[in-house]
Amino acid sequence: MSVGMRKRHDAAFKTKVALEAIKEERTLAQLSSDNGVHANQIGQWRKHLLEQLPTVFSERRKAGEQAREEKEAELYRQIGQLTVEAEWVTKKSHQLR
Repeated sequence: MSVGMRKRHDAAFKTKVALEAIKEERTLAQLSSDNGVHANQIGQWRKHLLEQLPTVFSERRKAGEQAREEKEAELYRQIGQLTVEAEWVTKKSHQLR
């Protein structure tokens, strides 16, 4: 592999490997060899997963969803306003002809 080339792993792969590391059925070296990922990287993924697990069922997740819904509502309001304005401009341009 040339310098500067990095492998990109999707979240599902990282989660699978990190869960295997948490189970501790195999060593990090074995997981590293089997998955083609450095043992230090697997350790970081494991640590990150363990840090994030408590937030999976927390209220912050609900707050994030609520913020997204509020943003969607605002965007739909803006779309509606722009649609009305576009219709008004079209109507007025036809009247001026």
